[in-house]
Amino acid sequence: MNPQEQKQIPLNPPFSKGEEQQAVGLSVLHRDDWLAVVDKPAGLMVHDSKLARGETDFAADRLREQFGKPIFLVHRLDRATSGCLLLAFDRDTASALGKTLMSRAVEKDYLAVCRGWPDENFVVDYPLDGGPGKPVKKPAVTRFVRLATAELDLPSAGFETSRYALLRASPETGRFRQIRRHLKHMSHHLIGDTSHGDGRHNRAFRILGIHRMLLHAQRLAFDHPHTGTRVVVSALPDAEFGRALALFGDSHLPGAL
Repeated sequence: MNPQEQKQIPLNPPFSKGEEQQAVGLSVLHRDDWLAVVDKPAGLMVHDSKLARGETDFAADRLREQFGKPIFLVHRLDRATSGCLLLAFDRDTASALGKTLMSRAVEKDYLAVCRGWPDENFVVDYPLDGGPGKPVKKPAVTRFVRLATAELDLPSAGFETSRYALLRASPETGRFRQIRRHLKHMSHHLIGDTSHGDGRHNRAFRILGIHRMLLHAQRLAFDHPHTGTRVVVSALPDAEFGRALALFGDSHLPGAL
């Protein structure tokens, strides 16, 4: 999919404007009797875990209250990642969607900003472990497309300028922090990533007023497990991510992708 095709990605608002104003919680991008896709903000943990470190606010709890019934998370997003989060309202639907994910039949597209100028198209096929307490490495594959480049007047490592790239990342597997770790493996560290990134470049973006990790789950596409129809959902980046996109020119501002 090229950037022109990206412009045609449809949004699926589930409410009228008045109903949206009354809705409490996360923005709902798609909803039906069996499943929903919501827009998770950056900084919100999806669920309680060993990484929570005293957190008490979780997307899963908000969503149970918001929808007024049990929810089953089909996949996860890191706390610092924003965008499309898929959930089901019953176990059978969750199981069916989980199998679809395992079969790689779900299209997942992320926007990411990295240091350096990688190739226009590249694939990272590099096994990853499952995170803390899960040392066994499993296959992990991510496809990347370079959407735009920028060279900023920010001295770094002996150079007078710094180079950055806007990427579309499409993970074919779902390993722990896969995109972030694959970019580190390629020495094109994700901007704003305090665990696997480059502190010098993170500080440079904070000076520009951009404090968040620049990874956004922009698009999900999959066949509905009950109706068979194609569900295509996208989420626009937030204002802070938009400031980063503006560094790459007007053609890559939110809404132009």
